[in-house]
Formats: sequence, C-alpha cells, structure tokens
Amino acid sequence: MIAWIQLPVVAVVLLNFFVLGSSRMRALISVTALQGAILGLMPLLIHHGIGIRLLFVCALTVTLKAGLIPYLLHRAMREVNIRREVEPLLGYVPSMLLGALGTGLASWFAGTLPLLDPHTGLLIVPAAFSTMLTGFIILTTRLKAITQVIGYLILENGIFMFGLLLFEALPALVELGVLLDLFVGVFVMGIILNHIQRTFSSLDTAHLSTLKD
Repeated sequence: MIAWIQLPVVAVVLLNFFVLGSSRMRALISVTALQGAILGLMPLLIHHGIGIRLLFVCALTVTLKAGLIPYLLHRAMREVNIRREVEPLLGYVPSMLLGALGTGLASWFAGTLPLLDPHTGLLIVPAAFSTMLTGFIILTTRLKAITQVIGYLILENGIFMFGLLLFEALPALVELGVLLDLFVGVFVMGIILNHIQRTFSSLDTAHLSTLKD
C-alpha cells in the first residue's frame, strides 16, 4: 500500500520540475491540472475508510483543480493571446536547480519532524514542502500574470498535500474553505488579468511599476 501511495507523490514532484523548466503556457496549465487530479485522488489511497465525505471532497477537488480552473486559465490565455513566458526574473535552469535544492532541504526537514508512525515512511511531507516552494518560485520569478496564477495554484497544491495526512482530523468546512479560497483567488486574479490587459495591452506585471509615484 505504501508503494502505491509513493508513486503519485513522486509524480507530483516530477511535475514540479516540469513547471519550473517550461515556458509554454498551455503545457503549464495542463500539467497543473494533472497535478490537481492526482492530488484529488490521493485521499482514496491514503485513507482506508471510503465514505461519502471522502468521495465528495475528492470529486470536488478534481472538478475544481483539474476541470474548472484549468478551463478558465485556458480561456484567459486564448483571450489575451499569450503562448509563452518570456524572460522570467529567474531563468529556467536556475529555477530547476533551486527547486532541486529545495526538495533536498524539504526531505531533510521532514525527517526532523515528529510524525506519526504510519506517516514516517511516506514522502508526502517533503513533497508538500517541495510543491509549496515550487509555487513560490513561480509566483515570484515569473512576469506574466497567468503564470503567477499557476504558481498560486501549485502553492495551494502543496498546502492541500500536507493536509492529506490530517484529513480525518480536519472538519469538512475547513477543507471546503481551502478550496473556496482557491476558487475565489482565481477569480480575483481573473479580474486583475482583465484590468492589466485593458490598461497596458499586455499581461507583463513589470508594467505595474509605472503606477508608482
């Protein structure tokens, strides 16, 4: 059973490196959707008792992360006619190297945490920290607003992955609250995308520096 849990966790980490090294917007959105689908199905592997609550959260997570939100991002990409992230603040190779360093540090730090015995052999905790770091790197080093939204989504994926170990302890309202925050966050970013595009005819967030006094 542990091996079956480790496989999707490793897949999530590999997708992190793909995101760090890719400039193609459509591929980034598709990979983020795939990562969301994997995370949405992971509770079925981790928790033995499959109840209505578990199935509902999994279905809602997959619908939002792998369906609705990627659809909105693809639509925004078509409307503003953006295909690639050009000239990021941090290059793609340095981003991957930083991600690899962060993954190694996350593995070391996870080994120092007082985890429960069933969770000790799992890679979920280091993978969660690695995913959060990946989202933070994308969010802070990419200039296109759509790419920054993707970084926000990946950052939330890491938080969601960490919460998988506490699934039975967290109330359902807290879990749905995280998804609601994600959903609202994407809509807020959609409004920002629209205003940036209408004002500057571009989604390069570097243009926002012209707004300062």
